[in-house]
Amino acid sequence: MNIGGPIKLSGKGRGTMARLVRTLVAAGLAGVLAGCISFGEDPPDSLLTLTAATAPEAGYSAQGSSQSAIAVIEPGAPQRLAVTRVPVQIDDTQVAYLKDAVWVERPSRLFQRLLAETIRARTGRMVIDGDDPAVGSAVQVQGTLRDFGYDARTGSAVVRFDAVRGGAGDNVQTRRFESVVPGVAAEAGPVGEALNRAANDVAGQVAVWVAGA
Repeated sequence: MNIGGPIKLSGKGRGTMARLVRTLVAAGLAGVLAGCISFGEDPPDSLLTLTAATAPEAGYSAQGSSQSAIAVIEPGAPQRLAVTRVPVQIDDTQVAYLKDAVWVERPSRLFQRLLAETIRARTGRMVIDGDDPAVGSAVQVQGTLRDFGYDARTGSAVVRFDAVRGGAGDNVQTRRFESVVPGVAAEAGPVGEALNRAANDVAGQVAVWVAGA
C-alpha cells in the first residue's frame, strides 16, 4: 500500500469527489454572498400614525343629499412624500429620511382621514372620504400636501397644505394652510408627535374654511 503516493480513484470515486467539490464551492459562495445581499431592513419597533384631536363621538350620524355632502379627496403630494418615510430637509437642495420613522401608510392618505374626521366634528355635516367619493358633492376638498416632515435647519416639524375647495357651479377657491412646531428633537417619537399636532392644527384651519362655504 503506497501511503505517500497519489491516490487513484475509480470512476465512481471520481464522481463522488466531484460532487463534494461542487458542494463545498457552492457553500463557500453562499457564505460570501450572505455578507453582500440584504433581504430587507429589520422592521422598526413601532409605526407612526395620525390621530384626530377633534373627532365625532360614538353614535355620530349625518344625513343629507349629495349636494349637502362634503367630499374629502386624498391630496396629491410630491415624490418625497409619496413614501412611508419622514423626509428631513437638510438645506435648500438636500433631503434625507429620518431614521426609524415610518408611517403605517402614505402621509397623504393619513391626512385625508384626519381632515375628514375633523370636518365631521367641526361642521356636523355628512363627509365622504372613501377611495371613490363620486357623489357629485356640492363641496369638494382636495389639494396638495406640500410639506409633511422635519426641517433640520430650524428643528421644526412642518405641515403645509395647499387646499382647493370646489363649490356649486364653477366656484373654486384655493388657500395655503401651514403649521410649524419648533424645538423638536430629530428622533422618530418626538417628530411623529409634533407632526400629529401640526396636522391637527392644519385640519382645524381647513374645517373652519370649509364651514364658511
